[in-house]
Amino acid sequence: MKKRIFEVFGLGQCCLDYIGKVFSYPPLDTKCEFSDLVIQGGGPVATAMVALARWGVSCAFAGVVGDDRFGEMIKSSLDEENIDTSGVIVRNGFESQFAFIVAEPGLGRRTIFWRRPTGPPLSHEEIDFRMLQNVKVFHTDGFFTEASLAACKIAKEAGIQVVVDAGSLREGMLELARLSDYFIASETFAKAFIGEDKPLDACMKLAELGPNVVGVTLGPKGYMALDRGRIIERPAYPVEAVDTTGCGDIFHAGFIYGLLKNWNIDKCFDFAAWAGAMVSLKLGGRAGIPTLEDWNKKCNRRIMC
Repeated sequence: MKKRIFEVFGLGQCCLDYIGKVFSYPPLDTKCEFSDLVIQGGGPVATAMVALARWGVSCAFAGVVGDDRFGEMIKSSLDEENIDTSGVIVRNGFESQFAFIVAEPGLGRRTIFWRRPTGPPLSHEEIDFRMLQNVKVFHTDGFFTEASLAACKIAKEAGIQVVVDAGSLREGMLELARLSDYFIASETFAKAFIGEDKPLDACMKLAELGPNVVGVTLGPKGYMALDRGRIIERPAYPVEAVDTTGCGDIFHAGFIYGLLKNWNIDKCFDFAAWAGAMVSLKLGGRAGIPTLEDWNKKCNRRIMC
């Protein structure tokens, strides 16, 4: 049987998120009632694949789950979106990644309590490199260091565009920057990287490592980026955020979608920022993923689109 060819190959975290709303984050040693509990699949790359799939992009995902109920739910959440999960490895006798998220709608922020998967990390021997070599974009969050670095090298050799979601400064992330074409980091990553709150300086220093385009997402302050030395700085789309879970994940998905459509970098970032803002209007990183019809309606009101 001939193997299906995909447009995007994602490698990284996949988890199950329990998200609840509170009026404000509680002080220590108190009780706090939450409301509107929802359960959704999560993880930076996994959620980005879900958004891309909903926008008509064929995606494959590689990650790790345990053989527990959470693992079944995580994989099912991806299968239901028509994402190829043949690269999701089930670790028998181990537990899946899980998170409980406390959202504060009035302040547009959330706090995440999470547990990493208890089994061995994904290794490079467990990646289907033949599938990877036939995609257009490879996307990773660097969570599985060895596997991510090996996949980036294979992708670069095959001329595949590499997009990295740098959520936190962990081992191997700077090596991934050297192997990437597009390196988009969180504000947390940027501060840890240079030791101060200067996103443009972080972009400049990251650009020295080799990516053509680097960026830093700044939440309600928007984003800052360098496109081959050209500075891009934009404010965030104004929204009354309910939950910011998944905003960064969908930002990356939006950017990748623009790359696949051969949009210019400014439009890639604009769609990314808009999509990331729209997802904050609902609880969880997936419920609020906007449609392309929503984007087209917005474009009818703005010449830039």
